[in-house]
Amino acid sequence: MEVALIGLFFILYLFIRYFLIDHDTAADKDRLRFSEGIRLIQFHRYDEAFRFFDQAVAQFPKSSLAFAYRGKCHLRNQNIHSALYDLTQALSLDNTIPDSYLDRGIALYQLKDYAEAFKEFDKAVWYFRGQQADAIRWRALSRMQLEQFKMAEQDLIRALELGDENSAYLLKQPPFSNVIYS
Repeated sequence: MEVALIGLFFILYLFIRYFLIDHDTAADKDRLRFSEGIRLIQFHRYDEAFRFFDQAVAQFPKSSLAFAYRGKCHLRNQNIHSALYDLTQALSLDNTIPDSYLDRGIALYQLKDYAEAFKEFDKAVWYFRGQQADAIRWRALSRMQLEQFKMAEQDLIRALELGDENSAYLLKQPPFSNVIYS
């Protein structure tokens, strides 16, 4: 009887601990920890954000988000190789952050490595579950460079369905300008 009661309390403890106590991931904790720097990026204050995340990387060298956001700042400031390094570090620490794939793809695209950029954009689209128009549009742009025009057109149409006006513009340009999209 006592063993059964202890077993029941143990199961109850595990249930409470697993389902009721907040168990954030490392990325969730970092989002809270770095909320000030993330806000700086949202307000396009990239120089200040870079300084914030540069310190964050020094203080938390295992934080994928610190590297990802510092990489985003590098990318915005046209430090492409530094951005690529930081984004690669971010993905080696946590390979489930879609923005890191998108930003890494943009860096590779700017370096004219379209095949590798396509792979990164494809991963970004997958991690965003096909619901992020920017990732789909960038994948289309890399497909255009790889002369995969039919697939690029399908991507641009999907991005347009998600409300991306840049895709509407691209669909009016050659080689797509012969088709009318609504």
